[in-house]
Amino acid sequence: MFRGLIYLLYLLLLASPYTQAGEVFRWTDAQGKVHYSDQPPPPGAQSARIKGKANVIDVDKESYETRLARDRNPVVLFVSNCGPICDQAREHLDRRGVSFTIKDPTKEPEIAVELKQLIGVLEVPVIVVGKTHTKGFDASSWDSLLDTAGYPRTPLIPPRSRPASPP
Repeated sequence: MFRGLIYLLYLLLLASPYTQAGEVFRWTDAQGKVHYSDQPPPPGAQSARIKGKANVIDVDKESYETRLARDRNPVVLFVSNCGPICDQAREHLDRRGVSFTIKDPTKEPEIAVELKQLIGVLEVPVIVVGKTHTKGFDASSWDSLLDTAGYPRTPLIPPRSRPASPP
């Protein structure tokens, strides 16, 4: 009896990884939201790929606080290749761990119209946090906007250091 119970337990332990293992799919929808599922992604899904077998843990790169702020007050950054000021704007958001959507008014006429309606001129950078926006880059005013929207001051995972640009 005891030996049979141990044998049964041993078989269950051996079989469990095979009975629970299945493919885990990761894809991005049209709105940029990432999905994980044991079902194949729908047609038209972007960045679809198989993550692996079941029991795979994919660690979030943003905190719950950041995710909540992003859901309530998404960040849109209107920038172009305007030089150092636009680069500083992007880097500032990266340092704070803020995910944002980039809109370049020089590439699409619809975005140019949207920017002109928002601030009255075609001038970058412009940050939109939820329903509030600020024209031009000023780290302290941007931080104030992000703080008010609930974004934490420091990211969950520190940003990678960028290589220094040559002199």
